[in-house]
Amino acid sequence: MIVSFYEVLLLAMILFLLGLVCAAAHRNLIMILVGVEIMLNATGVVFVGASLNWRSLDGQLFFLFILALAAAEVSVGLALIVYSQRQKGT
Repeated sequence: MIVSFYEVLLLAMILFLLGLVCAAAHRNLIMILVGVEIMLNATGVVFVGASLNWRSLDGQLFFLFILALAAAEVSVGLALIVYSQRQKGT
């Protein structure tokens, strides 16, 4: 089954909107980070879909950089959570 580029864009748009709602609606730091992570993955889906559509590896390479950025974001978020838990003493 071949998926068209427009279907990939539709999936990415839905994922990005879900991440945006998750980041905007919650006040919990973990849920905000989850929302940002979903938005980063949605942009990665667009890059991979465009890469397949135009038969170029640039989008897939850029998605690897997005994954590295997401891993750094998760590690910083986890450090912030551990720091705040240690400050509260819980």
